[in-house]
Amino acid sequence: MNIYDTANKLAYEVKNSEEYKNYKKMKETVSANPQLKEKLDKFEKEQYEVQIEAITQGKKENEKTNNLQTMYAELIQDDIMKQYFDAELKFNIILADINKIISEAVSDLIKL
Repeated sequence: MNIYDTANKLAYEVKNSEEYKNYKKMKETVSANPQLKEKLDKFEKEQYEVQIEAITQGKKENEKTNNLQTMYAELIQDDIMKQYFDAELKFNIILADINKIISEAVSDLIKL
């Protein structure tokens, strides 16, 4: 089996995982609710801005970060949004684990 076949098999396995299916279902559920979708879009925009600021300016704690935490706390009060964030986290853990496994396999080259 060549490396591309293996990568395609992995992609198939990820796409057929319960975590992927649940996250996709929750994304569709949120997208079908205009109010929740708008709140999530606003939250993700703010989250992106905070991440960019942290990377470019090294800022961590500021008004935007506090606002983001408040927005998140309000969002997870809704059961659908809590399920959405839980599903997103579980799916992202899988992707991070896969990335870690691959990175560790080639770490001898990365350290050079």
